Amino acid sequence: MSQSLHPMLNTAIKAARAAGAIINRASLDLDRVTVTAKSHNDFVTEVDHAAEAAIIDVLLGAYPGHGILAEESGRARGAKDSEFVWIIDPLDGTTNFIHGFPVYAVSIALAVRGQVQQAVVYDPARNDLFYASKGRGAFLNDKRLRVSKRTRMLECLIGTGFPFRKGDNFKRYLKMFEEVMAQCAGLRRPGAASLDLCYVAAGWYDGFFETGLSPWDIAAGSLMVTEAGGLIGNFTGEADFLYQREIVAGNPRIYGQLVGILSPYSKAIPAESAAPGSSDSAPGHYSGRTAPADASGAAPDATAAFLAAAGPAPEPAAAAKKPAVRIRKTDAAQPPGDDAPF
Repeated sequence: MSQSLHPMLNTAIKAARAAGAIINRASLDLDRVTVTAKSHNDFVTEVDHAAEAAIIDVLLGAYPGHGILAEESGRARGAKDSEFVWIIDPLDGTTNFIHGFPVYAVSIALAVRGQVQQAVVYDPARNDLFYASKGRGAFLNDKRLRVSKRTRMLECLIGTGFPFRKGDNFKRYLKMFEEVMAQCAGLRRPGAASLDLCYVAAGWYDGFFETGLSPWDIAAGSLMVTEAGGLIGNFTGEADFLYQREIVAGNPRIYGQLVGILSPYSKAIPAESAAPGSSDSAPGHYSGRTAPADASGAAPDATAAFLAAAGPAPEPAAAAKKPAVRIRKTDAAQPPGDDAPF
């Protein structure tokens, strides 16, 4: 790479490539990969766990005092009170991976006091490295990224993600899908949100929207978008999207038009306004705009609030209720889905 990179970004790149090597080796013989169903249409493999462990080993080897928020192990490793938190998805697009569909990525972001400062999204199937530092731009390999310049929705290609869990509101999504589809040139759904956001940053998509995502799905990609000149937020256009499970991104003109379409479908409400026991406060559906303050009046850590609402993080591999199975390429009975964890 020609430009000088931030030391923490260099460490994240090293970690992402280590995970990518594990993923690429496993992709050569998918019949030997053990797959466990965390829930309906939500899978985890031994590759996810091995890649995550490799990433965390590299990061904590360089920065032992930093915190960790990882998809499979939560906050089990790393400091619990650090202002520096690495947000990790070791294999975004697990369902794609186990079917041999080559759209998946390693996503690593560093948040400092809640703000993403460094980001890496590595596509091991193509050896494409997306990376960004706050205030220093976003890049694909050595090429500077810029969002598209299109201004008319009718000319735009928009990315999205389908709901796939039991209990998801498919009718709500289909209404969104219908409205956006009628106003754009086309919709695409490859199945890895971290890459979708990078595609917005690269100008390949003009915009993107999805519901049901977790911080590790979007943290790194969100910095790519903003450093490439785009905008990102929740469906009402507000910037605190990381823990709200709804996201819209795009170049500035298209972002505004997507917010206009999607804002009626927003479920982002102040946490203190959510009735106890409502669907928005149920485990796995934390959507509070602002976490309620504690007795001292101080707002709690957003990551802790998210994990508390989502329930305890599963123990790696052994926590699944269903037995591990061997997936063969001919066993394609499951409908496609992302690998978001809740």
